[in-house]
Amino acid sequence: MNAVILCVGKLKEKWQQGGCEEYLKRLTRYGKYEVVAVDDVREPDKPSEALNRQVMDKEAAALLKHIRPEDFVVCLCIQAAAPDSVALAKLTRSWAAAGRRVVFVIGGSLGLAKSVTDRADYRLSFSNMTFPHGLMRVILLEQLYRAERINAGERYHK
Repeated sequence: MNAVILCVGKLKEKWQQGGCEEYLKRLTRYGKYEVVAVDDVREPDKPSEALNRQVMDKEAAALLKHIRPEDFVVCLCIQAAAPDSVALAKLTRSWAAAGRRVVFVIGGSLGLAKSVTDRADYRLSFSNMTFPHGLMRVILLEQLYRAERINAGERYHK
């Protein structure tokens, strides 16, 4: 699959960086995978709904600059379909077969603005729980690696 993990913010923890590097290395045998990170916007000290929306809108503008009109966009959202690993593998197989670049979008600490989720072709959840976006990047890459192994008929740990 030709995929981009488009996310907000840089990884601050070495173990997160190492995890992402490891799974990106493993994924190279299955296709072209890359991570593109846009800068996060500093949250206001005394946030209001309007100020939070401004932060999310600025991050959204940066994210949307990296999305092409022909891309298949998958936004990671809490309130969305939450497939198991085998179902995710089937989804990724169908997305890859369409021949379009797949862009997985992970928002910042406030989530994704409506302008980004409106652009989504699919909304994907990994849990009803909230995860730090750096950790979610590692989890997403691991699940994409697992999906590639499933699709290739290779063993994977259950």
